[in-house]
Amino acid sequence: MVRYKNSIRGRSSQQGHSIVATIEKVSLDIAVVLGTTTMPVHQVLRLGRGAIIELDSAEDDEVQILANNFPVAKGTVIVSGNKIAVEVKEMLPRPPDAR
Repeated sequence: MVRYKNSIRGRSSQQGHSIVATIEKVSLDIAVVLGTTTMPVHQVLRLGRGAIIELDSAEDDEVQILANNFPVAKGTVIVSGNKIAVEVKEMLPRPPDAR
């Protein structure tokens, strides 16, 4: 885990720049969970193109934002023309063991 805020305190500007440059190279997988469902395996095996999977959420419900499969925020889906985005509404607190 990288702690950006605490990592550069008391260091020279050059050291701080080096840390920032290193952090900028870190990649995270970001996923947005629109909803969930439970489905028997036999139904999954019969899914095909065009199948519709009903989720346990509504159109205006908050979505969960994950970074490397770890919940980090909640947000709402924004549709603008043919683009879809997620607006972050709330950052989730980190558990004590992740600090």
